[in-house]
Amino acid sequence: MQYSNLGASTLLVSRICLGTMHFGPKTTEADSFAIMNRALELGINFFDTANMYGGAEHRGHTETIIGNWLAEDPSRRDQIVLATKVYGDMEADGRPNSHRGFSAYRVRRHLEDSLRRLQTDRVDLYQTHHLDREVTVEEFWGTMDQHQDDGKILYAGASNYTGWALAKFQAAARSRGRLGFVSEQSMFSLLCRYAELEVLPSAEDHGIGVIPYMPLAGGLLSGNTDIIEGSRTAASAAEYGIEAGAANPTLKAFADLAADLGVGSHSLAIAWVLSRPAVTSAIVGVRTLRHLDGLEEAANLQLSDDVLARLDELFPPSGGRPLRPSKAAPEAYAW
Repeated sequence: MQYSNLGASTLLVSRICLGTMHFGPKTTEADSFAIMNRALELGINFFDTANMYGGAEHRGHTETIIGNWLAEDPSRRDQIVLATKVYGDMEADGRPNSHRGFSAYRVRRHLEDSLRRLQTDRVDLYQTHHLDREVTVEEFWGTMDQHQDDGKILYAGASNYTGWALAKFQAAARSRGRLGFVSEQSMFSLLCRYAELEVLPSAEDHGIGVIPYMPLAGGLLSGNTDIIEGSRTAASAAEYGIEAGAANPTLKAFADLAADLGVGSHSLAIAWVLSRPAVTSAIVGVRTLRHLDGLEEAANLQLSDDVLARLDELFPPSGGRPLRPSKAAPEAYAW
C-alpha cells in the first residue's frame, strides 16, 4: 500500500480510504468487522465515516459499529486515521437548531455524540459534510479551533466545497495563524470531472488534499456487465442518463482498455483518480469483502501518458454527469 501526506499536514494516509457508508444499512456488524480487519491487513489505515450514516431511521449506527470494532481491540485505534463528518440533521424533529448545517451549538453536541459512538477520545479528521453558505468564517473557525485546542479533533476537513469556498475559508484560517483545512471530499470520477475545473486547482494551491468519493461512479466504472434492476449501479445509470455495462460503447471501450492493460476496470478507474493533481486518497465504499479485491493494484498502478490520453478521449474533461439546472456547484452535480 502507498501512503501520502494529507494536504499540507504531516499525517500519512493510505492512498485508498475505506468508505463505511454501507456498514449497518447493507452490511452486518460481523461482516463490517471482517472488512475492517482485512483493510488493516492490506495496509489501509484511512477510515471514513459520518455521523449521518446508518440509514434514515438509524443515524449514527455506522459510527457505533466502528466504535464496537475499536473496543474489541483498543490497539486498533492508533493503527488507523479515523475521519467522520458533521452537518446533517441528526434529530429530524423540526426543532430550532436541529436543522442541518454548521454551528457552534450543533457541533458541540454532535461531536460529543460521535466520540461516544466511536468509543474514542478524538477524531483524527473532522469534516463538515457540505458547504454551509450561512455560517460565517468566524463562527466556523472559532468552533473548529476550540475543539482542536481541546484535543477532540486533530485536523479539519471539508466536503462538497467549491473552489471559491476553499479559498475563502483557507484565507480566514491562515489569518488566524491556523493550518485550516487539510482535506476536501469531492464527487470525482471519469464520469464526473467537474472538480477539475476549480476544486482541484484551488485545493492544490491551498495545501488541501482531495479525497474523491464515488471514484467508480456508483459502480458504473467497475466493469460489471450484469446490472440488476434496483441495484446501486442501475440507479447510478439513471442518475447519469446512460446505459450501464457492455451496452454502453464508452464503458465497453473502457473495460477493453483495462483488459488490455491486464487490470480490473475498477483498478483502472481508481488509479486514474489517484493520478490527478492534489488527490491524496480515493474513498472506496465497501459493502463486502470481495469489494476489497484489486485495491492494492489500484493504489500501485502507474498510468502512462498514452493511457491517460486514451481515457481523456473516452471521458472528455468537460464533466460527464448531467448538471442540474438552476443549481450552483456543488449541488449542480453532487448532492
